[in-house]
Amino acid sequence: MKSDAIEIIEHYGVMPQLKYFQSEVFELNEAIICAENDEFNYYEEVDKSNKKHIAEEIGDVRFMLLQFQSWYGIKDEEIEEVMRFKGKRQLERIKNEINN
Repeated sequence: MKSDAIEIIEHYGVMPQLKYFQSEVFELNEAIICAENDEFNYYEEVDKSNKKHIAEEIGDVRFMLLQFQSWYGIKDEEIEEVMRFKGKRQLERIKNEINN
């Protein structure tokens, strides 16, 4: 999959793919908002069609991220380290909010 990502970003270029990425992020945001605002599912679990749509949009965004990650030669471990740090930091902030 990484080779596909590299081939695509090499063909279109970083800046055009960055612009395309913006639309993919918007579509994911829109899918989540629609699922959360669905008046028929407001108090229920998100239905299967909404989940499928959200999964599709997450897939689009993740594939775009893979293109940038591959282009810049960023290893999975580097990203995972940042994610762990950000998660722990946010949990600490939540803990501080609760205690204040």
